Formats: sequence, C-alpha cells, structure tokens
Amino acid sequence: MRHTFETMGTVASTEVPQGWSSELGAIVAIFAEIEQRFSLYRPDSELSRIACGNLALAGASIELLASYSRALEWRSTTSGFFSPHRPDGVIDLNGIVKAEAIERAGAHLQAVGCPSWSVNVGGDILVSPTGEAQLVGIVDPVDSSALLCSITLGGSRLALATSGSAQRGDHIWRGGSTEPTHFVQVSVAARDIVTADVLATAIVAGGPEALDDVAGRWDVDVITVDRSGALRATPGLLRSLVTNTAA
Repeated sequence: MRHTFETMGTVASTEVPQGWSSELGAIVAIFAEIEQRFSLYRPDSELSRIACGNLALAGASIELLASYSRALEWRSTTSGFFSPHRPDGVIDLNGIVKAEAIERAGAHLQAVGCPSWSVNVGGDILVSPTGEAQLVGIVDPVDSSALLCSITLGGSRLALATSGSAQRGDHIWRGGSTEPTHFVQVSVAARDIVTADVLATAIVAGGPEALDDVAGRWDVDVITVDRSGALRATPGLLRSLVTNTAA
C-alpha cells in the first residue's frame, strides 16, 4: 500500500504491506513536526525565529540543538564540504533534516514491527532492513522523465540519496564560491539515509576532490554526472549496475 503526501517542498511516498496503513498517519505527523520546526520558508518555525534574531540559539529546543550538533559533526568529518551555515551566516539545516525525517519514519515503522517498507522523499529513499531487496531508480539529470540507472537497495545499502542542480538549480553553497558546481548530480548509496544524503551534498559542494575523499573513507557507493554529461561510479555501484542489467 502506497501513501503520498507533500512535505518539505516535495512529495513523499511511503509503502507498507496491506494491514499496516494505520501507521501512515504517524509517518505524516513526523514530517509535519520536523517541517514546522526547521523550515526557513515558515516565518513562525523555530529555525526562522533564530535566523531573524527573535530566538537565541542557546534557547532552542533539544531537538533543534541535536540536529545542529549533528550537522556540525558532519562539517568537521567532511572537511567543511558539508556545512549547516549559509554564506550569509544563517543556520540552515535543510541539508540534514529531510534525511533525519526519513530516518525517524523508518525507525517508527521498524519499532512497530512493520516487516517491509520504504520511505521516498523527493528521490531520497530508505528501505526496510527486514524486507526483500528493492530495485530503485536514479533520475536522469538531463531528462527527469527518464532513469539514469537502477540499483538494488538491501543488505548494507538501505539508503539512496541524490543531490545536485538538475532539479532545483544551484542551491548548494560552497564556501562562498559562485562558480557552477562540477557535478550536476551525485547519488550516494549507504547503510543509512543521513550518511547518504550528507555525503551526496558534500560531493556536489566539493567536486572531484570531495568525491575522491568520500570514496576513500566511507563504505558507500557513488555515481556522479558532471556538466559535460560524463559519468563516474565507484566499483560497488558499477557491480550493482551490471547485476541489475543482467537480471
């Protein structure tokens, strides 16, 4: 059973087996709560009030401080390629809270015993660790109605996230640089959705240097598309593509 709803400026899709539809309301509520707290498009959100100076960061909720702290840890771990700070100094947690919402939704479904599920928000996908492996598509950055390729999620690769300028234009800040990004699209498959999403953003921001760093230090699979249309993929993702093509 699939349920779709709008959240965070995109469309979310949750799939659960028949008999588990009663959990869908809880999933929608998770996303609504996180959007209400972190959206900079809502003037009354907690993060908007911090951005405009109506609320001191020291007075923020435990939930907001936890996400901010997590984002700072990722900034350090990725040598600054991922950052929760916009060039104008505003704290912007969009780079992590969507993945955290997906993570919470998956944790809820797992906690209630749902045997198989998937949560897809704008192409960022997390699947159940207890369900069957799932074949998922990566959109072609040149033609959003077509697929660039398909990979299998399961085992040590439960999450897939895609970042870039193909769908939303250049929206990822890079240390004040205004030059177009080297990669127009980066997809990362990982064990968890936060790692996949953060590292996809870091590679877009950092270009080939960040790609080499991520591929060398994290257990992830990556496929990139640069501005000339050239593809680069890590060995694990190439094996996945060969397997899916042969199936």
